[in-house]
Amino acid sequence: MNLHTFLDHYTVIMGALLAGRRKFFAKSVDCPDFPTLLSETSVDLPNITGECIHETPAETPCGALDPAFYVAQWLGPEHPTLIYHHGNNERPFDFGRFSKNTFKSVLLDHRRDFPANLIALRAPFHRSLRTYLERMTELRNFAAMLAASVKLADGLIAWSKAQGCPRVVLTGVSLGGWVTNLHRAYCNTADSYTPMMAGAALDEVFISSAYRRLTGPVGRGHPAALRRALNFEAAFAAIPDNNVSALLMRCDAIIVYERQKVCYDPAHVTVLDKGHTTGALDSAALRAFLLASMQVNRTA
Repeated sequence: MNLHTFLDHYTVIMGALLAGRRKFFAKSVDCPDFPTLLSETSVDLPNITGECIHETPAETPCGALDPAFYVAQWLGPEHPTLIYHHGNNERPFDFGRFSKNTFKSVLLDHRRDFPANLIALRAPFHRSLRTYLERMTELRNFAAMLAASVKLADGLIAWSKAQGCPRVVLTGVSLGGWVTNLHRAYCNTADSYTPMMAGAALDEVFISSAYRRLTGPVGRGHPAALRRALNFEAAFAAIPDNNVSALLMRCDAIIVYERQKVCYDPAHVTVLDKGHTTGALDSAALRAFLLASMQVNRTA
């Protein structure tokens, strides 16, 4: 086990201790299939004006949820738009001097490097750690969170195109990468997708990766339910468009490279010799990948 993989295992162990009994799916694995959940989820965009944060309530089969988005840079409709979704349990709108989140370190602090409109999403339940831990004990809440983020992304893609933006790119890291790929699998309205540290076998994160330590006893006892709710490999593979550029970490113990790489065309996967933790912390590498991906505009 190298240092990158060791740090992933260590991070998971510490997370499991913090979560205690509030582990993923510790209470329930009852959940509609994702296409049904997505079809029954709605997000109404507000009137978007200027560079500011917009709270955007979502209606789902699990009740009203609280996604939001931030127009961080608007250069005008003649520019492409990059929509970014944060990682698991991040606070993407924490902009303090000493705050740490991937949106801030990768994009916001270097926004002038990107000749694009920049929009950040915030998933439901991400206002506080306590709320997040409490709600993630039920699989249906986790899936509803994903569905709300997918619907919010879809609305912003449509809005960006209506403004006249020539190209819209959806991206995200870890949790945000899964949202990116789910959007492609079930909506596919962005011009291109750049998932980072994600694939289409989300079930394996909770069943077979180091992250299984954070799966509660009910979830561990019902792997088939997790596969039905969280695996979307078939839907992702059914999209014929050549519109994905992915980033994976070879030493990742959570988004396991050998398992997730099969979701992609090998020609369009960038691989770094890092783990999940060290990869997420390498803001310069993530930024370089996004900048390079913004130059790609494949149509076939």
